[in-house]
Amino acid sequence: MDTTYFGRSFGVMVFMNSLDGSIVHTQYVTHETAELYHQGLLAVIDKGIDIQSITADGFKGIATLFPDIPFQMCQFHQQQIIRRYLTRRPKSEAGKALKQIADSIFETDEQAFGNALRQWFEQHKSYLNELSYSDDGKKKWYTHKRLRSAYNSLKRNLPYLFTFEQNRELMMPNTTNRLEGKFGELKNKICCHAGMSMESKCLFIDNFFGV
Repeated sequence: MDTTYFGRSFGVMVFMNSLDGSIVHTQYVTHETAELYHQGLLAVIDKGIDIQSITADGFKGIATLFPDIPFQMCQFHQQQIIRRYLTRRPKSEAGKALKQIADSIFETDEQAFGNALRQWFEQHKSYLNELSYSDDGKKKWYTHKRLRSAYNSLKRNLPYLFTFEQNRELMMPNTTNRLEGKFGELKNKICCHAGMSMESKCLFIDNFFGV
């Protein structure tokens, strides 16, 4: 499940059956919240659909909506989060090493990835915890804030990055790329019909997803 936007305050939240690619639920939103995802999942359940697993991005709170349902954090989204924090070409050795770990996510497993992250922290924790001070010495802050954010994101999401590996019988996807592909197709088609009213755009989207 994921949400795509058409402007700042108009988006469509989409739930796809990863086994056959069918769209099982959509809802229009002005912004994403865990509560809206919760409502969407309940709507899917109300249709008599058994939810075996959930794959989504790392939006805050989603992973804990249904604790008994295996949750997979989209590995592609995680990789993009790290690239936003560190850029594609980090300057520090610590940043370069952490980006390399993040970029290995598709080629490794949970144990190796976790070990690499722990080893990185042991090697670079002094640099990670460096402080800067104001001229008067009254204020202090972490010098490498973006590096800390990148590391904390990986550490926080690690329990959900390889859920598919532990539940192979469910054939869980490890990314939302299939749904992202649908979003790209939808936006390309809408671009060919510029100037549509909001009502027409919603009708177009409904027809596209077959709802």
